[in-house]
Amino acid sequence: MTAAVPAAASARSLRPLVGVLASSAVSLTGTRVSAVALPWFVLATTGSATMTGLVAFAEMTPYVLVKALTGPLVDRLGPRVVSWTTDAVSAVAAGLVPLLHALGLLPFGLLLGVVAVIGAMRGPGDLAKSVMVPEAADRARVPLERATGLSGVTERLASTVGPAVGGGLVAVAGPMAGLVVNAAAFALGSLIIALALPRGMGRTAAPAGPAAAEQRVGYWRMFREGFAFLRAEPLLLTVIVTIGITNLLDAGFATVLVPVWAQDSGHGPAAIGLTGSAMGIAAVAGSLIAAGVAHRLPRRAVFFAGFLLAGAPRFLVLASGAPLWTVVAVFAVAGFGSGFLNPILGAVLFERVPRPLLGRVHALGDSLAWAGIPLGGLLAGAAVALVGLIPVLVASGALYVLTTGAAGFRREWREMDRLRGRAPAPADAPDRAPEPARG
Repeated sequence: MTAAVPAAASARSLRPLVGVLASSAVSLTGTRVSAVALPWFVLATTGSATMTGLVAFAEMTPYVLVKALTGPLVDRLGPRVVSWTTDAVSAVAAGLVPLLHALGLLPFGLLLGVVAVIGAMRGPGDLAKSVMVPEAADRARVPLERATGLSGVTERLASTVGPAVGGGLVAVAGPMAGLVVNAAAFALGSLIIALALPRGMGRTAAPAGPAAAEQRVGYWRMFREGFAFLRAEPLLLTVIVTIGITNLLDAGFATVLVPVWAQDSGHGPAAIGLTGSAMGIAAVAGSLIAAGVAHRLPRRAVFFAGFLLAGAPRFLVLASGAPLWTVVAVFAVAGFGSGFLNPILGAVLFERVPRPLLGRVHALGDSLAWAGIPLGGLLAGAAVALVGLIPVLVASGALYVLTTGAAGFRREWREMDRLRGRAPAPADAPDRAPEPARG
């Protein structure tokens, strides 16, 4: 049962939704700038694809592990507090990289440590912002799919502006300028959450009555409740496995394969920004359409059509040696398809998970789906060093097709449309797992 917004917030208010989206836009833009600047910095200073992948591994491993473990804390402390505090720490850590580099005090081992701190803070920060979307949608009185669509638009805008700014800054002022922007973006995102969102945001969905005792149960019991719920959800588990494999491939693509392609082809860091921006602009268009009409579209068909466009073509066009304009066009088509994915995934998650369990279930699901991301850059870097760029691009594209194609035949995906709009399971008994979904 979806908990009601408290009486004090019963009047329609767009401020929480705007605040969550604005903070996400700012912090994600900074992260996307850093995603261009940091790999280029490592690649340019070391010349090693393996070391570039190691930096990505150092950031994403704590991101996934800490995110998985902080779900109960987000549910207990409230996502607003977790969001602004973790963004503030991220701002400090991100600012240390250019400062220490300017002072000549940034050996590679210390860089890995600072990047690991950033990743550890980003995990719960991203989780907290996402958890606040359903309540923000309630307060704004907008359909859940529209709110998740707008969240997708925000992410895609960040993926458009971030690579463009990052590529331009790296080309003109060097990679450290991009990392300064990242630190400033985290600081601004923290400030927006602290000032724009009402106190207690995200905690008002806690049920009254017997389930209120959840606030007093131990951390590990809360963790187990989230795990038990997720384990009994075949659709969510199937989604997690599919997204986990594609995330691994995408991580290697973004952090290693594209930078190596840009260097080998002679296009340079500006090409990274150009392709990323083309994909982001088209993804914004796709997300805007999804925000407006996704609640009327067949979810499963749209979801797999989006994956068909967004996946393998990007890998194969880089392997083909096509001219830059062709690469940009393929990335744009991929971006349009990808714009439909996250709004559907977000709506499915928020529909099926009770609000008091949302933080820990979302944390576990995201962490499992992101578990391959730390390995993506590491494996891609090692593979490129072993067999070269082109074979890795072709193999990755083929695996992308096999993963999404095979997943589409599983019957669990029918639940996307069959249970559409159904309220999540009652939140007053989190120990009781729901019945398995039936095709």
